[in-house]
Amino acid sequence: MGIWGARMSNRYEAAGAQSSYEPGSDDQVLANKLAITDPRDMDDAELVLLEKIYQSVLIEHLPDRSLTVQDLKDWHRRWLGNIYPWAGDVRSVNLGKDGFFFAAAPQIPRLLVGFEQDCLARLTPCHDTSDQQLIEAIALTHVEFILIHPFREGNGRLSRLLADVMAVQAGRMPLDYSIWEAHKEEYFAAIKQGLNCCYAPMQHWVRLALSA
Repeated sequence: MGIWGARMSNRYEAAGAQSSYEPGSDDQVLANKLAITDPRDMDDAELVLLEKIYQSVLIEHLPDRSLTVQDLKDWHRRWLGNIYPWAGDVRSVNLGKDGFFFAAAPQIPRLLVGFEQDCLARLTPCHDTSDQQLIEAIALTHVEFILIHPFREGNGRLSRLLADVMAVQAGRMPLDYSIWEAHKEEYFAAIKQGLNCCYAPMQHWVRLALSA
């Protein structure tokens, strides 16, 4: 898979302004600046831009400091800003996957304040950390970010960029997400355990991705 990981293939349910689809796409592609109607073409466009943001953030300008929610918004905007007009903005619609619903849209600003205080400010930069400390930090941050699901599109891939930044800050290599892709159901079950503040299942998957 490489350090970019693979795009989550599951479709999300949504309603509201950000759920507009590109005319001619049969409701398969979100309305976009490039008038792309084929999901495969959109996947390709997003992947090319994802590689560019990885190059910039992870290799050329690695943030050697505590990360912030504004960093995540900036990364999202730099990644998808040429495609979607709402890139970098928190979502205004409710999203669900396979009957599971992420945080309600009106709660996202408040939840991001807590996420910054409890995860980003407390756990980054990941300097002088043991393997176990890094695994715990990435697992907690990853689960909480996914449960909030702050953006309309690209949360899974942005969460992986965040995890990779944390790993590289700690002097490790980026994670290998192929094991997650091969066990999607178990991975998502680990995410759901975060609702009960149980992060051990996600630590298992982070440990595998770090050691691959």
